[in-house]
Amino acid sequence: MTTLSTRAEVLLKTLIERYIAEGQPVGSRTLSRHMGLDLSPATVRNVMADLEELGLIRSPHTSAGRVPTEKGYRVFIDTLLKVKPLDSGEVSKLRCEFDPSHDPQQLMECASHMLSEVSRLAGLVVLPRRDEASAFRHIDFVQLSKGRILVIIVTQDGQVHNRVITTERDYEDTELSRAANYFNDTYSGKLLAEVKQALVAEMREASDDMQRVMQLAVTMASRAFATERAESEDLLVSGESNLMDFPELGDMRKLRRLFDAFNTKRDLLQLLDQSVRAGGVKIFIGSESRYEPLADCSLVTAPYTIDGQIVGTLGVIGPTRIAYEHVIPIVDITARLLSSALSHGERGGRLESPGH
Repeated sequence: MTTLSTRAEVLLKTLIERYIAEGQPVGSRTLSRHMGLDLSPATVRNVMADLEELGLIRSPHTSAGRVPTEKGYRVFIDTLLKVKPLDSGEVSKLRCEFDPSHDPQQLMECASHMLSEVSRLAGLVVLPRRDEASAFRHIDFVQLSKGRILVIIVTQDGQVHNRVITTERDYEDTELSRAANYFNDTYSGKLLAEVKQALVAEMREASDDMQRVMQLAVTMASRAFATERAESEDLLVSGESNLMDFPELGDMRKLRRLFDAFNTKRDLLQLLDQSVRAGGVKIFIGSESRYEPLADCSLVTAPYTIDGQIVGTLGVIGPTRIAYEHVIPIVDITARLLSSALSHGERGGRLESPGH
């Protein structure tokens, strides 16, 4: 973690706040006027040089001013940002939009629309899986024709989901039986949401040391659940045109990649899944998403629930210079209001803004 002096912290915070507000590189004279410390422009320039050496700010080719880097934004968000709670009027306005009597589809469309309208960014809502709260009973793998395996997933409430996946080679019946037995012994009785999150973790940690039967079971089940997601889950996007108002996203190639991502959705859905596992508000800055179309964007997300069970994710996408102190509570409160409405109204008290 980068350790900064108080003076450097104030300067970095001021620089980022000015850049977010104005969208222009920030010079030493502007900083000396706004940072609230009695420092000369020359001293400010020296501190800026230190911040640049640490990789927290950089100088665009066309200006003597500085702009934040991804690393600078991360330090700002993690250590310097003071989130501003939404005022009671804003919370009341949002709450009025989420009528528990509306059907779930209407509520989630409302959430997507409200996120884009209030933040002036693109609003996203991942629709919940219909079976998310079901418990897993067992899985079977059946070899079909060459390179194709039928995966049969059965839940505790009797639902049966059949998925056909492709494999690089054929497997013996004994291999498939052992893989199914391992999977059933490990996950039977767990909620499907927990199983899917565990699969993601196991795939990430998979190594040569993992037993072959475990690798086979995890790999094939992951493919089956990924196929299920593509068929049964979708992504609501509102306010994409808001992104055209930001000069840094005005390059048509960048916009085309971004809008293509909204249309294809698959990679975005996988990225949004990560915020479900993290819990609470999660922020991806630029390349942190590891998703090229979002290289110049930030994604702020939060999971939402039904009766305490996480069933989906919502959030906003905008340029990296979004007003984080305002956007974070918007995403947080929208997730909580949607959760309350989907759970048929608030139970047990007043819903407060973040920071209260």
